[in-house]
Amino acid sequence: MNINDEVRPGGNRYVSGTDVLKDLPDYLEQFHQVAVVTGETSYQVFNDFYQKELDFPTYRYDGSASYEDAQVIAEQIGKSDVIVGIGGGRVMDTAKLTAENLNCDVILIPTLISNCAPFTPITAVYYPNRTFRCMGFQKRAPYLTLVDWNFLLATPVDYFVAGVGDTLAKWYEITGITDTLAEDQKSAYTRLGVACAKEIATILLSDSQDAIYSLQQQEISPAFTRVTDTIIALAGETGGFAVSYGRSAGAHAVHDGLSYLENTHEALHGKKVAYGILVQLAYTNDFDKITEVYPFYERIGLPTKLAQMNVTDISKESLAPVIKQAAAEDDTFRMIDPEVTEEQVFAAIQAVEAL
Repeated sequence: MNINDEVRPGGNRYVSGTDVLKDLPDYLEQFHQVAVVTGETSYQVFNDFYQKELDFPTYRYDGSASYEDAQVIAEQIGKSDVIVGIGGGRVMDTAKLTAENLNCDVILIPTLISNCAPFTPITAVYYPNRTFRCMGFQKRAPYLTLVDWNFLLATPVDYFVAGVGDTLAKWYEITGITDTLAEDQKSAYTRLGVACAKEIATILLSDSQDAIYSLQQQEISPAFTRVTDTIIALAGETGGFAVSYGRSAGAHAVHDGLSYLENTHEALHGKKVAYGILVQLAYTNDFDKITEVYPFYERIGLPTKLAQMNVTDISKESLAPVIKQAAAEDDTFRMIDPEVTEEQVFAAIQAVEAL
């Protein structure tokens, strides 16, 4: 049995809409022991909107999304029927890891529109020092994901833009992997994953600018709701349908490598992934695709240079940790090319920097 090879479309229940948070008490009625996992800022934002504190034991994560922190929190909780995770991507992943330790359900309430962590039974696991460790696969999908559009208007624009970048990678990564497959090699679910990723790209490229404007104006618009559901749910569906073909490839491997540069720790996950898209396309010599997407990056504020993520030294020596991890045997650039080398990744980065 390999859980990594199983089709797992996403959460058990996905609810998005206006003021859906008011139904949270109804969803919690069936559970006897409830514990909340959150962060300091996340919980403050939630309480400001919800206007009453949840009357359950509440535990703060340490910011790492690590196995170690999830284990500590699980030991503090002791026993629970359900974990309620409230926060951004790392809080969501910590809540899922904690629920896995306690063998209980998890309800996820995102405070940011920035990634698919609130929806998928997959986690991005980091070491306590916040460098990337591995992808984790939970036995249970989230019991419920509550996406309240009014609440999520509090998302900082920078995080929303990063969410667009992270999600756009679905299209470039899945096509980078599957374009080398013959049609008769693509399963029904692989084809569905590709179709889902194509729709993701269509929505993001057409709606993101209007959605960002809506967020800036604090207005719910059709573009805003489409992009929100795309970032949180459709991104997870792609990896759920197409399994390893639809999860991560070169773009995320570059992100993983960049996590080893302390200067990038303040740069958002999705922005590092977005830069990784350009590196993957340069690696595969798809400069025509870079030319097509480059104006979109510039319009919405996605990084096209490492300097935009606080990396000014782009020498091979300085980028050694990046290219080593990106080309590592246990990372996902090998989904693009099983023979990828550190020198080739470095050359692709230099090509992007020279654009």
